Amino acid sequence: MSQENLIKLECTVCKEPNYRSLKNKKKLKERLEIKKFCPTCGKHTMHKETK
Repeated sequence: MSQENLIKLECTVCKEPNYRSLKNKKKLKERLEIKKFCPTCGKHTMHKETK
């Protein structure tokens, strides 16, 4: 995995970074938003890409 394509996904409710993922930054310019399970909150919440 190259470091330049690696992103962190942070829960929008508790602000805890829970997931890491890959992203093609040349094709996707806007920030990624995915609904995923947050182990801290204990439910499915929106996760937003962070820097």
